[in-house]
Amino acid sequence: MASGFEKYYVDHTTGLWPQAAGGIPFNACEFQSKGDPITDLVEDMAAEQKARSTYDNILRLVKDPDICDPIRFLREREIVHFQRFGEALRLLQDDLNSKNFYAFNPSFDCVKPNNCK
Repeated sequence: MASGFEKYYVDHTTGLWPQAAGGIPFNACEFQSKGDPITDLVEDMAAEQKARSTYDNILRLVKDPDICDPIRFLREREIVHFQRFGEALRLLQDDLNSKNFYAFNPSFDCVKPNNCK
């Protein structure tokens, strides 16, 4: 109780329950998907950068090598994921029609001006 974990203990005993550092529990709202490959890849890239920033913040606060080493590994993994998603986005954009300046998904009819009413 002195540590402030009594509410957590009541709900989960000593079990792990995913939650943000601020205590906000994990839920399905954490997953973002629009079904448009461009939108989804950009969202994935943003998620990787957010995770990398979190690991950067942890490394600024923690000095114990037993903690820092795995966090550095996780941070590097986020960077690689960001790069791979970026490559996938570039491949997708390169495959689009060259006049598709805004990189929208042309497979949806309503995006084409003549089909919207």
